[in-house]
Amino acid sequence: VQLVESGGGSVQAGGSMRLSCAASVYDLSTYCLGWFRQSPGEERERVAIGYTGASSPVYSDSVKDRFTISMDKSKNIFYLRMNNLKAEDTAMYYCASGLSDIDCYMDSGKTVWGQGTQVTVS
Repeated sequence: VQLVESGGGSVQAGGSMRLSCAASVYDLSTYCLGWFRQSPGEERERVAIGYTGASSPVYSDSVKDRFTISMDKSKNIFYLRMNNLKAEDTAMYYCASGLSDIDCYMDSGKTVWGQGTQVTVS
């Protein structure tokens, strides 16, 4: 699988942005979906995970109730909708996927990563 991200950029605090991650797979619904972010000098932070199966997505406390992960099965694209953005959300954002849920929980060695897209909130 390959992942191609799009949708980053600059936005004012309080604004919204949607990141996209296009996957070159036949059926994205069989894969886990993940979004991570990393600021300079910081470790990569797990932001949102959509597990395989019918489980509800899981969000970090820092983005809960503001960010939403979703998927368009017909296009094999998944998204991260970000509302009420704050300066501390500024980071490089990476999508991730894999056949096992652990691939989206951490870098399992089988995790597939997108190329990253910069989000800057001022």
